Amino acid sequence: MIDLHSHILPGLDDGAPNHAVAFEMARMAVADGISVMACTPHIMPGLYENTPADIRMRVSIFQEALKHQGIPLRLVVGSDAHIRPDFLACLREGRILCLHNSHYVLFEPSHIVAPRLIEDFMFELRVAGFRPILTHPERLQWIENGYDIFRRLFEQGVLLQITAGSLTGAHGKRPRYWAQRMLSEGLVHILASDAHNTTTRPPLLSEALQIAQQEVGDEEAGNLVFGRPLKILNDESMDSMPAPYSTGQTQRTSRSFFKRIFAAA
Repeated sequence: MIDLHSHILPGLDDGAPNHAVAFEMARMAVADGISVMACTPHIMPGLYENTPADIRMRVSIFQEALKHQGIPLRLVVGSDAHIRPDFLACLREGRILCLHNSHYVLFEPSHIVAPRLIEDFMFELRVAGFRPILTHPERLQWIENGYDIFRRLFEQGVLLQITAGSLTGAHGKRPRYWAQRMLSEGLVHILASDAHNTTTRPPLLSEALQIAQQEVGDEEAGNLVFGRPLKILNDESMDSMPAPYSTGQTQRTSRSFFKRIFAAA
């Protein structure tokens, strides 16, 4: 599996506080079946002033440390960028890091209120050639009154990523309800861990994958944790991928699908 959202890099944000925790997170991820993990520390003005250059350096250092520890986890670069007025300018100038240096970028809106003109903002990103991925909409406080916004963003071409812990109930009943609803209504493109530690927010996907398999079938569940993430890391269009689909449209996937060679450069 490929995990596109994690805070495993030690000491950069509210994720792993040190190398000991980061190593244990990496071991947990590998044991759970994750072979590739995107390191996506927060980029948030005034709180987490991480830069692409520093993130790349930290990923390189931590990858070498994993090698010495004998932990077979491949790391790729990225960021969890919070919406800001100059977001598009930051992307164009390389001050926000896309996933694996692709045109796909994780972005996190306010948890409390829906950003004004978010649909216009996403349209501008798409026109500029970037491919936005909205992280964990099921955990945002404004989803009750803003669910139709996510529907429209989905139709506009914004990718939606839900957190594995939401689907399993680890984040509580409310996020679980919205995660399951979005999945059953075919509004989910990606399943990721958004891992921060080894206890309350661990780097695990397999339990959520099993739930997804029961809900949307083996093929679509595989697309959530492998098919679409692989396209993203290869900076490829989603046009050749089947769109997420609603409950009842179950299909099975060949075992060879999961044995494809990870080809991202």
